[in-house]
Amino acid sequence: MNIIYDEENQNVPIKAWTQISKIEESALKQLKNTASLPFVFKHVAAMPDVHFGLGATVGSVIATKNAVIPAAVGVDIGCGMMAVKTNLNHKIVQDKVKEIRHSIERSIPVGHRGNNKITDSVEKWSGWKSFESINAIKNYKRDLKISSVEKLGSLGGGNHFIEICLDTENNVWIMLHSGSRNIGKCVAEIHINKARDLMKKMLIELHDPDLAYFTEQTLEYKEYLYDLEWCQQYAFQNRIEMMSRIIKDISFMIYKENGKVERILEVNCHHNYASREYHYGENVLITRKGAVKASKGDLGIIPGSMGTRSYIVRGLGNPESFMSCSHGAGRIMSRTKAKEKFTIDDLKKQTEGVECRKDSSVLDEIPGAYKDIDEVMANQKDLVEVIAQLKQIMCIKG
Repeated sequence: MNIIYDEENQNVPIKAWTQISKIEESALKQLKNTASLPFVFKHVAAMPDVHFGLGATVGSVIATKNAVIPAAVGVDIGCGMMAVKTNLNHKIVQDKVKEIRHSIERSIPVGHRGNNKITDSVEKWSGWKSFESINAIKNYKRDLKISSVEKLGSLGGGNHFIEICLDTENNVWIMLHSGSRNIGKCVAEIHINKARDLMKKMLIELHDPDLAYFTEQTLEYKEYLYDLEWCQQYAFQNRIEMMSRIIKDISFMIYKENGKVERILEVNCHHNYASREYHYGENVLITRKGAVKASKGDLGIIPGSMGTRSYIVRGLGNPESFMSCSHGAGRIMSRTKAKEKFTIDDLKKQTEGVECRKDSSVLDEIPGAYKDIDEVMANQKDLVEVIAQLKQIMCIKG
């Protein structure tokens, strides 16, 4: 862990679980801007996969007192991971992996698409009872309600994915990455813009306008946290809904009618979210943007890329990271740069042995665009312990 502190420009230090020289200049500037805010508590924690993001840095953990920065959670509220260890026979799964992939692609909409048919579990989700109380979308409730219902149980795009993996003992795992879809994005953008406008009205100048914030005594603060919690619950349920469908598909593909896929171990965790927690003897608000809660005993998921290993971990409860760890490998280049640098042949080589699309639509997700997951894991040995190492045999990208 390395400490970055500029007495002239920072209110608190930055504690980074990576070499300072490996933090891109734009991300380092963001971290320093965040550390300059007067309400940031103790220090800013930068995870080993830290990289540039909108406003707050991806891979940052920020503790605040009496204020919240909407951009420190980001626009994909509640984005996270779910993984299930199963009793499936790896040989049978490998034999049918192409068929399984096509079956899942029929069941789970990807990209901007939603579901044409609404399942009972989606229709009866308890969260719909409080949908009308979401503050940010008062003028859009009807259209967004329809859209949100259709998209509960859909993957989304970008770096979201569904994978079937094998661990080192050939146990079959199902793993997925997704968030709150369009509803979370709409809510986040409305609140981020509202915070920017509020700063202008109050004549508060920030190093970065995207770090605009709400203070605890305001209505805006209360409304944001309410909306945030609703979107986090939606994202959590979205992963549950997809996992249920995937397991049902695999069960039918392998067993037809009589077999049952058992869930031996299950993990479902956010990595873009906020929560009230107790650190260094005080109650604070923690925002994790591209970071996973890693209190002692907490289970988490740290994925690599579509051609590299992923890890199921148990938290060690390190107080200096605010009991957090990385959320993945982290990008080392933009999507545009990845498309410029790599070819389809590169993609095929780097995803060899993985049943997945190998075309221009996923070229920006090539493993070479990401940091070395083994180096990321080595840098956080004091944050988590590995309980399972996974390697995908199938990957569906959003």
